[in-house]
Amino acid sequence: MGRHPCPECGGNLEWNAARQALVCPYCGTVAPWQPAHPADVAGEGGQPVIEQDLEAALRVPVDGRDWGAQRREVQCQSCRAISVFVDGRVAQRCDFCGSPAIVAHEELQDAITPQSLLPFRISDVQMRERIRQWYGSRWFAPGRLKKAALTDTLKGVYLPYWTFDAHASARWRAEAGHYYYTTERYRDSQGRMQTRQVRQVRWVPASGQLQHFFDDALVPGTVGAHAALLRRIEPFPTRTDLKPYAPEYVRGWTVERYQVDLRRAAAIGQEQMQAQLRQMCAQQVPGDTQRNLVVDARYQGRTFKHVLVPVWLVHYTYGARSFQILGNGYTGQLAGERPYSWGKIALAVCAVLLLVALGWLLLRQ
Repeated sequence: MGRHPCPECGGNLEWNAARQALVCPYCGTVAPWQPAHPADVAGEGGQPVIEQDLEAALRVPVDGRDWGAQRREVQCQSCRAISVFVDGRVAQRCDFCGSPAIVAHEELQDAITPQSLLPFRISDVQMRERIRQWYGSRWFAPGRLKKAALTDTLKGVYLPYWTFDAHASARWRAEAGHYYYTTERYRDSQGRMQTRQVRQVRWVPASGQLQHFFDDALVPGTVGAHAALLRRIEPFPTRTDLKPYAPEYVRGWTVERYQVDLRRAAAIGQEQMQAQLRQMCAQQVPGDTQRNLVVDARYQGRTFKHVLVPVWLVHYTYGARSFQILGNGYTGQLAGERPYSWGKIALAVCAVLLLVALGWLLLRQ
């Protein structure tokens, strides 16, 4: 699909989160538009976005869908993020770390292109207000933080994610511990005989099984956004609200290309499933405590999707360190990193110590 021109001035229309429509960035014209296949939209009254067979894809690469427009890729030489710009957009600095060291990038191997996405729903105005409130609530942040952090422009980026489904069945065995108490006699510090209750454990073998369906387990494919922050702004409603990919959604926005490939993402996803299954099995073990839990898990019907999710990102430097603030572009959930003012912390500690000292003096009087 080529350009989507404005009917008034001919400029290229871009997706506007506030209007939930295509809007011309030059003259402000709002153009009615619907995805090419609205019946394919996931959610109420629609059909789900197609799941891809994971085992088949690992054997034979999946044919990717074309981005649907002219694109240019660049890679940051600092954080290594690969950004995709649709319709010939250019970048002067990396959106993720602010580095000016970006070079043209050409993929040597075919990559899986996204088949679906969550369009931006939270506007930049809404996210700026949430970030200002977040700054204001950071009591121990340096006084210059707000000014320093807002010198960089808030950017909207589409991040790559993998989602995985699987039917899991697990058999487990363990030793279940049941508490009981015995009475023990002992001599106290004065040499007098006393009695006390001592807890003992009776160990008995236990076993069981369970079944569970993992639905859209998320694995990020990004290297540009900080992983710990991403986990704090999840979840993204990929089970219900995904839209089939259309280039109109990403025009005017930066798209990061995945660098956690399908094979690695599938391994990470299975590790996450295995850890969750282990917790579920542990909850089934009877008694008061347990040990030597062994879980034998089997996975069937494994499928995946490659999707894009919307994230608002602020990158800023304070002193010699770099920080990120991430906002979920669909739900508005916010998470950020910030420096600490040791002067403010020292003053707070001194104030607490002073209050304790005053209280002690009053008690003595």
